[in-house]
Amino acid sequence: MVTTDRRMNAITLDNILPLVFLKRTDIQSDIWRRQVTLERGNTYLVEAASGTGKSSLCSFIIGYRNDFDGTIRFDNRDSLELRPGEWTELRQRHISMLFQELRLFPELTAMENIEIKNTLTRFKEKKEIGQWFEALGIADKMQSPIRLMSFGQQQRVALIRALCQPFDFLLADEPISHLDDACSAQMAAIMQEEARRQGAAIVVTSIGKHLPLSYDNTFRL
Repeated sequence: MVTTDRRMNAITLDNILPLVFLKRTDIQSDIWRRQVTLERGNTYLVEAASGTGKSSLCSFIIGYRNDFDGTIRFDNRDSLELRPGEWTELRQRHISMLFQELRLFPELTAMENIEIKNTLTRFKEKKEIGQWFEALGIADKMQSPIRLMSFGQQQRVALIRALCQPFDFLLADEPISHLDDACSAQMAAIMQEEARRQGAAIVVTSIGKHLPLSYDNTFRL
């Protein structure tokens, strides 16, 4: 049972494989058809070539898709046994997701996109959110509609939104694909500091350029 009164300490990927890969005999992976345990407090990098199931893996963990063989366990609970309310609880309290496609509302401003989430979680003060905008070089874009911002600017907004909730695991799917090295380093510093504060794990996926963090383990998908 996923509950608010305890932390999630581990996510175990036990012999999982996307159903679309079931007939393949050429898979060489550190994750597919293996047993891998992601532990709270650690930092992980998942390196992958395009088309190897990187975003699918994130969708399986967050529960947006279940078209996989094998088992995903949150501590000792099979993910396929979770009820809808438990999935809601898991996404609100235990796993935060920074999506590759960002999933921001283009008609709303950057700050409005953040406030939608933070109003629900009441997790961050407006002052700290403003400091993140400043540190990421987009303080002047707080009241700009998302549709008028570059993709790299939107990635930074999406990071801020992802941090506006409690979490034990932060999943970041190609979070810096459109950022330069300086912005990537600042993004890494903010993400790492918030994960440290919460005692949480970071799981980053990449098809090339990856977030400059000190990784405890690197998996090749």
